[in-house]
Amino acid sequence: MQNSCVAQSGAAVTPVIELYTSQGCSSCPPADRWLSGLKDPGAGQRAVIEAFHVSYWDNLGWVDRFASPAYTLRQRQVAAWTGQDSIYTPQVVRNGRDWRHWGSPGSDPIRASGTAYFSIALKESGPEQFAAVVTPAAGAPAVWSAYWTVTEDGYSSKVKAGENAGALLQDDFVVRQYTPVGDYRGGAPQVLTLRSIAASPGHARHVNLVLFDPKTGATLQAVSAGC
Repeated sequence: MQNSCVAQSGAAVTPVIELYTSQGCSSCPPADRWLSGLKDPGAGQRAVIEAFHVSYWDNLGWVDRFASPAYTLRQRQVAAWTGQDSIYTPQVVRNGRDWRHWGSPGSDPIRASGTAYFSIALKESGPEQFAAVVTPAAGAPAVWSAYWTVTEDGYSSKVKAGENAGALLQDDFVVRQYTPVGDYRGGAPQVLTLRSIAASPGHARHVNLVLFDPKTGATLQAVSAGC
């Protein structure tokens, strides 16, 4: 089998942009449109971009078909890491930190962000199966964690109730699968694997792997492959 879906991390830490959003939130569509604007050529390879649709708006008139309680729990974990008293939407998190500059002119969320102490080589190993070799360098943290996501672009939703009633919402980088893979110790290379959900026809997909510090949530390295 020829592997057409491959990605290799670079010398710098690949930025990770997380948007916490909901189709039931009237202040979220501007942030959704901003995130969609990151689809310029190459952005998907230079950054991991993820829209986590949270579930706590679902009881206020409109159930977001992309929402998951697991995404709400992740947002709460980010808040714990960063010392936030509460969670909110829309929230943009960059490399594990609350990032409120997303609407500011000239802000560049996908700029390189320091030397990486890990490299990641990701490839498709079979139908809906992916493997990534994670190699620590000298000076890498002794303990690290990771998670996979599968994101898809190009969704349209006609909202019929709630704060966005009557709106046609466009969603990109929608997280369709989120799979934490635990903590790792030691300096030896590790092979991480994912069995993904089936790709949705007509929707561009990215398979992402994010390494982070389990004590702080800070991004250590990441990679995104268009599959």
